[in-house]
Parts: sequence; C-alpha cells; structure tokens
Amino acid sequence: MDIAKKQPSVIINADSAQVYSDLSILSARPTEEEMDGIEHQLFGYIDGSEACSAARWAEDARAAIAEAHQRDSLPILVGGTGLYVRILLDGIAPIPPIEPEVRQDIRKMETLEAYHALQGEDPVAAERLHAADTTRIQRALEVVRSTGKPLNHWQKNKVGGIGEQIKLHPLVMLPPREWLYQRCDQRLHEMVARGAKQEVEHLLARHLPANLPVMRAIGVAEFGDWLSGNIDRETAIERAQIATRQYAKRQYTWFRNQSPADWTRIDGTLNNDFEVIIETILHH
Repeated sequence: MDIAKKQPSVIINADSAQVYSDLSILSARPTEEEMDGIEHQLFGYIDGSEACSAARWAEDARAAIAEAHQRDSLPILVGGTGLYVRILLDGIAPIPPIEPEVRQDIRKMETLEAYHALQGEDPVAAERLHAADTTRIQRALEVVRSTGKPLNHWQKNKVGGIGEQIKLHPLVMLPPREWLYQRCDQRLHEMVARGAKQEVEHLLARHLPANLPVMRAIGVAEFGDWLSGNIDRETAIERAQIATRQYAKRQYTWFRNQSPADWTRIDGTLNNDFEVIIETILHH
C-alpha cells in the first residue's frame, strides 16, 4: 500500500485462498476499507465451486500485469503462494494430459508399491521424493507411464513464464517467528468477531464436494465441527490457530529456502529501515 500510494499501481493477489469469493473472512482478504481506493485485482474473483489451478492463476496474472503495463501502472503482486509466483515467472511444464486408464491404475496402488515402481521407471524423480509422498509419487509415475518420458524431461522445457520479460523487484518478508505466530492467533479471534462462523455456515450450505480447495481452507473443518456441535467455540478456535501456525511455519520455510538467493529479504527483525528498502526498490 505504501508503494501504491507513491505512484499509479495495481495490487494483484498471489494467494491461493484469496482468489475465492466464498472466503472473504477466512482468507483475510482485504476489505474495501483496507484497499483504501487502490485498485486490487484477482481477489475473490472465483466461485468456490471451481478449483483454481496455479496455471489458471498464472494466466490471469499475466493478463492483469500486461493491462497494468499498458496503463503505465506498477503491478504489485502480494501473497504467500510460492507455487503460483514460481509458475508465473518460470512457466509450466507442457505435460500432455494423462491417460485416464494409467491414472486409474496408479491410484489403485499402495504408496510404497508406486514408489518402488517409480524407482525403476524414473529414478531421478524417485531420488528427490520421500517414499511417503503419495501425491508427487503418483504424479511422477503417471507422467512417465502416460508420456513415455520422465518428469524432468518436461520440467526442463517450461513454457509461458514471464520472468525474463519483466523487471522484477522481489521482497520476501521473514518476521520473527514468535511475533508471526502471535499475529496468527490474534487473527483467528478477529475472524470470529467478523463472522467467520457464519461464512463457513454459508459455505457448507452449498454442499460442495469436499475435495474442492475452498472446502480445505483452514477454518472450514474446525468451524464446521463447531456448527455441528461436535466441539465448542474455544476448541474450534484453538484447532484453527494450530493449523494456521503450522501452515505459516511451512510457508516461512518455503520462502526462506526456495526463493532465489538474490531476492531481497527482510529477515528476522522488525527494525529494518523499511522506507529505505521501498525507496531502493522503486528507484532500482
């Protein structure tokens, strides 16, 4: 917001939960008041009955960025879904559709059985995967069996990335963990005060499939149990707080370890001269 108030800008959402219209409170989507007249895009623009993929978001973000550039506005991406940002910048592997029969056969396999098969058919993928990582093991095995080529073959030839076409000024926020976890706990109480329980009630009333991303958002299961009377208010909040802190920890670790080494970091302290950092970014 500080940057956007200094020059014409568009703030573009890069958070996988904040894309859904059903999750205004649970995703901590900015309110109209918080937007403060600054243009925001890709917030709450997808109905919960749809599953937003990283590829779809990247396509939408590319369009929003191009439109901002045409208007001489600065596109500012904000959000914690690293996979979304990575696919936007680096592109996506052009893997052909998986044959349904192949997928069906692999999904019937036990995880260890699939892992052993992967070791024989794509040892490079097996080497970098944990033997209990069911989803990624299945995906790698599906790719090699359906396409005849291992996963890294496709990943070497990514398409659609804009990283080399833009001037990027990345900033990774890594505040003190205890401060972060306290903020997470506080936010849950604020969500309840703003009507998170009612938001979940409206969502559950839609009877959407349980495997949709919107149904797996933190707070939906916890507040759903509260609504059904299985647990009380305090337990629901506590469970949602624990899940949020665990997610924040994974997210923190991902950005610290997976972001390129040359990305600017505000790391470990709240005493950084933030204004100086912002000015450096703006005039770089």
